[in-house]
Amino acid sequence: MPVKVMIPSPLRPYAGKRDSAEFSARTVGEALGHLTTEFAELRKHLFTEDGKLRSFVNVYVNDEDIRYLAKENTPTKDGDTISIIPSIAGGASTGVVSGPGTGRSRRREESLFAACSCKSNWNLKE
Repeated sequence: MPVKVMIPSPLRPYAGKRDSAEFSARTVGEALGHLTTEFAELRKHLFTEDGKLRSFVNVYVNDEDIRYLAKENTPTKDGDTISIIPSIAGGASTGVVSGPGTGRSRRREESLFAACSCKSNWNLKE
């Protein structure tokens, strides 16, 4: 049983619209290498020009963040699942706010914080 690499929705257009791919690989780096060899368009989204994993791309092996393991040298074994989680920035835009003392615009982070901090958005039971 090979290693399964999960491809997130934002990257699927660059991977033949597939949600996963399987490879024989001894490390995370080797698995990602196979992935970007099979789907060359993915390379620029995952790696910098000098071949380093982009800082906004988070990679997990069986729910363990490789940044706290051996990074791309993290060993893999048959049956492991590698998940690629790109950081997504942004939020609801509030547009331009007018009026005295309000400033030119509100930050997107404020909108995102407000959206995330509202209990109704989390479907929490009290």
